[in-house]
Amino acid sequence: MADGKHVRKRHKKKHSHSLRHVLFFAALVAMGGLMWGAHIRNNLPQSSTPTVADSPNPAPTVTPSSTPEPTPIVETVRFSASGDNLIHKPIYEQAKRRAENDHSDDTYDFSYAYTNLSDFFAQFDVNWINQESLVNDALPPSTYPTFSTPGECAKALYDIGFRVFALSNNHTYDQGSKGISATLQFWDSMPKDVITTGLWRGTEDYERIPIQEMNGIKIAYLAYTEHTNGISITPSKLEANVIYTNETETIHKQIEHARSLADIVVVGVHWGIEYNHHATENQQALAQQLADWGADVIIGTHPHVLQDAQWLTTTDGRLAFVAYSLGNFISTQDRTPRAVGGILTLDMVKTTDVDGNVSVCIQEPKIHPVITHYDAGRANVRNYLYRDYTPELAAKHGMNAYDSTFNYNQLRKIAEDSVSSEFLTLD
Repeated sequence: MADGKHVRKRHKKKHSHSLRHVLFFAALVAMGGLMWGAHIRNNLPQSSTPTVADSPNPAPTVTPSSTPEPTPIVETVRFSASGDNLIHKPIYEQAKRRAENDHSDDTYDFSYAYTNLSDFFAQFDVNWINQESLVNDALPPSTYPTFSTPGECAKALYDIGFRVFALSNNHTYDQGSKGISATLQFWDSMPKDVITTGLWRGTEDYERIPIQEMNGIKIAYLAYTEHTNGISITPSKLEANVIYTNETETIHKQIEHARSLADIVVVGVHWGIEYNHHATENQQALAQQLADWGADVIIGTHPHVLQDAQWLTTTDGRLAFVAYSLGNFISTQDRTPRAVGGILTLDMVKTTDVDGNVSVCIQEPKIHPVITHYDAGRANVRNYLYRDYTPELAAKHGMNAYDSTFNYNQLRKIAEDSVSSEFLTLD
C-alpha cells in the first residue's frame, strides 16, 4: 500500500508538473503570435492611397483620348514700308539745336522728327524705308542738291523700329567715292540686325542677297534706281555701286537667285517722274517684269508724291503687289502734294500644309497717308499719320507761306485722288 500511495503521489506530482509546462508553452505561443503579428504589420508597404474596397468612390476607368487631327502651320510677318527720308538743312539743324539744348552726348537729336509715329511702327515685325540721302559720320552735313546726313538720323529711325534701309536712289552718288566709303563705314557700324540693300561691292557681290528671317519666313531685299542725277562714276573706282533699272539682265538674275533663297522677295525701285501722281508706262512695264521674274512686293519711290498701287498677276500665276510711289516720308519741300506721303502695310503669310507643301502670299495691303508738318520758317519739322493730324495743325503749317492751296481738306483730297480706295486707309 505504501508503494501504491507513493506511486499515486508521484503520478499526481508528475501530472501537476506537466500541466505547468503546457500552460507555459501556451503562453509562449500566444506571445510569439502577438509579436509576429506586430512584425508583419510593421513591415507591410505603407500607402496613403486607400484601396478600391476601402474607397467610398472608386476611381473611374480611364478611356484613352483620340489623337487630334494635324492642322496646317501658318506663319505671318507684319510688314511696313515708308517713302523718301529726305533730310534737308532745316531738319539736321533743328536736330543739332535739340542735342545742344538737352546737353546730349550726341551731336544731333533727330528723335523729335519721328516720335509721333513710334507707336505705329511698334505694331510691325519689319519696317522698311528708302534712305534718300547718304548717311555717315565722316562728312559734314549738306542739303540739296548734294545731300549728306548725320548718322544720328539713321539711329533715330532704328530706335522707332526701322531695320531695313534701301540705299539705291538718285542721290547715292552725291558725295562721290568718299561719300560711298563713308556711308559703307557707317552702316557697318550699325547693330547686326540692320539690313541694307542697293549698294553692291562690285559685280562679284551681286549674288550676295540680303536676307532676313522673321517668324519662320525668309525675306530677300533688293533695290535699284533709274538714275543718279547724271553723276556717273565707274564702278571700279567705287567701293560699292548701284544697279540701274536698265540693267535688266543683271536684275533678272538677282531676282531669280533671291527667289531660290527666300520665301518672299521685296524689291525697292527708285523711278518715275518727280511730282507726277501717275505711274509711267515704263514703271508699269518694269513692275510686271520684276513680278514675273520673282518679286512679291515692289516698293516705288522718287516722285516725292503719292502714286497708286495695284495687284499684278505673274506668268506663273502668283499675285504680286506694287506701290508705284510712297512719296515723302519727311522733307521740307514747299508744295502741298509733297507734304502727303504714304506708309504701305501688308501681311506676309506662309502656310505649311500637313503634307509638307508650302505656300506664301501677300495679304491686306494698305496705304496710310503720312503728313510732314513744320511750323513757320520750317521750324520743328515732324511727321504725323493723317488720322492724327488736325485742322488746327494745318492752320499753323509753315507751308501756308509758300502755297496758297494748302489746307486740311486738300491733304485728304490728294490722298484720295492718288490711291485707289481699296488700298487707301484714312483711319
